[in-house]
Amino acid sequence: METKLKIALQKSGRLYDDSVKILKECGIELQNGMNKLLNEAINFPMQILFLRDDDIPQYVEDGVADIGIVGENIVYETNKNVEIIEKLGFGKCRLSVAVPRNENYADAQFLNGKRIATTYPFLLQSFLDKNKVTAEIHEISGSVEITPGVGLADAICDLVSSGSTLFSNGLKETEVVLNSQAALIGNKDLSSEKQLLLKKLLFRIQAVKKAKKNKYILLNAPNDKLDIICSLIPGMKSPTILPLGIEGWSSLHSVVQEDDFWNIIESLKDNGAEGILIIPIEKMVL
Repeated sequence: METKLKIALQKSGRLYDDSVKILKECGIELQNGMNKLLNEAINFPMQILFLRDDDIPQYVEDGVADIGIVGENIVYETNKNVEIIEKLGFGKCRLSVAVPRNENYADAQFLNGKRIATTYPFLLQSFLDKNKVTAEIHEISGSVEITPGVGLADAICDLVSSGSTLFSNGLKETEVVLNSQAALIGNKDLSSEKQLLLKKLLFRIQAVKKAKKNKYILLNAPNDKLDIICSLIPGMKSPTILPLGIEGWSSLHSVVQEDDFWNIIESLKDNGAEGILIIPIEKMVL
């Protein structure tokens, strides 16, 4: 029987689309019927289990799933015996404490004796213990942000992305308990066959991630500026330089990191570069 890697994905919610997308970007095609709890990959030895996000760490710990994609906030809140293999770069958010905007909040000691509503009691308690704060934790599910307004809590601890939900409910963010993003987690006792499959999958995921962080750049440059321009865009090793049909000019091909993109472009223009073309990279293997 063929060995297959079993991966658990969120069946709905904020990580579902990006989790399925990264598998597709890795060249893994899923069968039709995405609403099934169990799916098969067409061109990779993999089974996909669609689960509630809170259940994924438990399934991975128990070996029902070999690996899973879930938010770090869930991994740390459930406190299961799994390992974080790779942070995936999507689903970024933060678990934060928030209080009513009219409160004069100085530091975590403000929370002493207060009632705090949250869906993350374990992480919140760890934060309170770290700051030597004694507070009453109200564990609830959903609509945490409304609890101060209805008199159920004095503060909340909840996931924050843009902060617009807090603002619309008259709250302000005061403390970041945890910065979180989607992560690939794994069972700690995979067989050698499944470790090999995981290595192949991880190779593809890392190639996709590297591509998203970089852009392919082509430009024309005067030969008397080549040394300066090459120092600005060293690429993976060094830029590829090709002579143009115009005397005294060359074409350069290289890779630039997206974080440095605009500063590099401005410096290239200042040093005589022309015809600058930027192309997205689909995959990047080093």
